[in-house]
Amino acid sequence: MAYLKPTDRNKPWARRKMPKTRELKSLSKRNTFIIYCEGEVTEPTYFKSFPINTETIVEAIGLGRSKTALVRKALELLTKEKRLKRQKNYDSDTQIWMVFDYDIRPNVDDSNDYNQAIQLAQAHNINVAYSNDCFELWFLLHYQFQNTNLTRFEYYNMLSNKLNCNYEKEGKSLEYSKSLYHIFLPLQPKALQLAHRLYEHQKHLPFNEQNPCTTVFKLVEELNKCLKQ
Repeated sequence: MAYLKPTDRNKPWARRKMPKTRELKSLSKRNTFIIYCEGEVTEPTYFKSFPINTETIVEAIGLGRSKTALVRKALELLTKEKRLKRQKNYDSDTQIWMVFDYDIRPNVDDSNDYNQAIQLAQAHNINVAYSNDCFELWFLLHYQFQNTNLTRFEYYNMLSNKLNCNYEKEGKSLEYSKSLYHIFLPLQPKALQLAHRLYEHQKHLPFNEQNPCTTVFKLVEELNKCLKQ
């Protein structure tokens, strides 16, 4: 707002333009989540479904990239926006997260790519919600403890049975993804407990050897701190 002379501050036209302290407080955003996802539908839609309070912003963006390609693209965007630490738009109340999977492929060793992606993000003070083998492990843990290695297609089949649908074709659609938060919410405490249990037993291992494991629970716990009361 332009400067107002003291003699003008009580005039009606000046009072209309000056926001009240309460209004200024309501306009301030104390918490921001910037979540860069490998998937373009399921993950960002799920995280944007959290009923966060009015003082929190959640930006969940699907970049369609995986592992180091995802992290490098996110760093490019953050650098351009000057939001990294020691840049002028850096905000300590902003949490930046990467969400991606191992997605093991037959006859392909992606372990270096997977490990380096997590290390690269952490080197820039960015949080990582990684999953080995896939994000759907987080969903399955709402129903049962899973401590044996499975492929993503096996997770899809198990979720199809639990959700009474073809998860790979229907469950990963935009419309169905909008319902996932509410579907899983009643069982979320169980998933948090089981995911934490898996992680604690394997966190000393190299990232690619933590299987099955997901740290999505860490991001969920942070979002839960900002829910509407």
